[in-house]
Amino acid sequence: MDMVNTEARDVSPTDTNWPTAPAGVRHIAPDCQGLNFYAIDPSFQASLRVNKDSNVLAHFSPYLEKLGEAAGGKLDQLARKVERNPPVLEHRDRFGRDLDEIDYHPAYREMEKIGFEDFQMHAMCHRDETLGWDGPAPQMAKYAFQYLFSQSEFGMMCPLSITDATIQVLSKFASPELKEYMLPKMTSVDMETLWKGTQWMTERAGGSDVSQLETEARLEDGVWRLYGDKWFASHTDAHIALTLARPAGAPAGNAGIALFAVPRYLPDGERNSYRIVRMKEKMGTKSLASCEVVFEGAEAYLVGQADQGLKQMMEQVNMSRLSHGVRSAGMMRRCFNEAMQVARHRAAFGHTIIDHPLLRRQIMKILVPAEQALALSMLAASYMDKARKGSNDAAQVVRILTPLVKFRSCRDTIDATRAAMETRGGNGYIEEWVQSKMVRDAHIGVLWEGTSNINAIDVVRRAVLKANAHEALRSLLDEKLEEANGLPDAYRARLANALDRSFALVERVAADPESEHLARQACSALYNTASAVVLAWEGGADGGDPRKQLMSRFVLEHRVEPVDPLAPPDGNWEHAAYTYMLDDRSAPTLAEVGDLLAE
Repeated sequence: MDMVNTEARDVSPTDTNWPTAPAGVRHIAPDCQGLNFYAIDPSFQASLRVNKDSNVLAHFSPYLEKLGEAAGGKLDQLARKVERNPPVLEHRDRFGRDLDEIDYHPAYREMEKIGFEDFQMHAMCHRDETLGWDGPAPQMAKYAFQYLFSQSEFGMMCPLSITDATIQVLSKFASPELKEYMLPKMTSVDMETLWKGTQWMTERAGGSDVSQLETEARLEDGVWRLYGDKWFASHTDAHIALTLARPAGAPAGNAGIALFAVPRYLPDGERNSYRIVRMKEKMGTKSLASCEVVFEGAEAYLVGQADQGLKQMMEQVNMSRLSHGVRSAGMMRRCFNEAMQVARHRAAFGHTIIDHPLLRRQIMKILVPAEQALALSMLAASYMDKARKGSNDAAQVVRILTPLVKFRSCRDTIDATRAAMETRGGNGYIEEWVQSKMVRDAHIGVLWEGTSNINAIDVVRRAVLKANAHEALRSLLDEKLEEANGLPDAYRARLANALDRSFALVERVAADPESEHLARQACSALYNTASAVVLAWEGGADGGDPRKQLMSRFVLEHRVEPVDPLAPPDGNWEHAAYTYMLDDRSAPTLAEVGDLLAE
């Protein structure tokens, strides 16, 4: 496999024309630096084909190809450089004047340009003529770009995604005057004129329980001013921050919370009245500035109705949750690709290690959850466009899939990054390689936009119990299962039975107030069953990859159906399936897959 030159490694260790190389260098497996992350991902390409019409795919494929090249090359190099040179908060200049500014390494600014200017990921769904597309781009196109970008840089995805979500909230709820003032700047694709957005919710008194927030909004001489602290303020120097505050005299609880847009700079160019108190020293996402902020009478603009603030903010949160699902799918795919690079180039005990059965099984434990997250994320993204065109059923599907994907995929990513590190061995623990960065970054997914518990409760108590959104999802999954080509009758029946049982479980947990402790079990069951069905449908669809149906069986047997831990599995279908997943050979036909599903 040809490798490109990089700053960290001037010549590939697999290059036999490297006469000055130490003899042991050839034993070090290469990483994914230099690969095109779009070109080497046929599963992703197949998912786009079956979920989007041919015109969309034909138009955006060259751009995805270009971003795939950047993600495996320049973007990856920049991300590693920023990891070693994180942002710094400068409180004052040398004369003692208050600066309150964040200083970024030039590599960070280059990453910003790739995301905001070159690929316009923040604005592509909100403006015409993005990357040559006639009108606003489909949501799925945006999430496809996020999938590739996040394989190299996770931290920057926060500014990109949250700016997109801020635009969406302002477009939907802000006054005409506020839209006219802010949106043209926020949808700019010129770094010199662009206003980036962010979201600040968490306070010391209220993290998951936002109703406990203490920030107060006072109407002074006709201007809203905010007073209070925000404990986690990521993308701290954004131009516009959407934040929650309680207007003076408003009732306690969620009903008294209002949504405000807080500009960093006032119309006259002066800094707004809030201070960046300190920068957080985080475990991961080191490229992203996360700080504590104190409002000291900061001027703010009320967004929408004063008693609907939390509900309006959840529009932004839900978009970010789906973005987390896409990012998780991308990061797990990077983990799989890195593991395969090691497995195909490292020898041990007389064999290339990809030939060792135990390692093959370990790599499959990375690939299967990656495929699950990709399948459900792309399905949700495709239905988001239908929802915005007025389909209530599509809106219900998105309503339940969003927290469901966020809940499970982020948890799976932690395991995948650890498995990829272990595959590389001791080098995976060394900062020169990407594995340790991925391990650190993966953990933020279970914290941002709600912990696992919060997302599980959102599914069972709100999406299921209050909104009955599971009914629309069940109809969709029944339809996908019926449409799935090439499935043996017995296997189709197994999937149908799993659907019945998983939906019965989530309904029972939702209806019983005493069953909250089972919420995560119910959500995991629903996620796994839904992904097994969607993978079976994708694999049999026109333009799909039949290997996805084998993925469906891996999900069903290892994550849904009961297993006796003391009994070895029956049959050899898994070993045959591994050859299609892990060896360099063409994809099987539906008939060949059907034979394995029938074993």
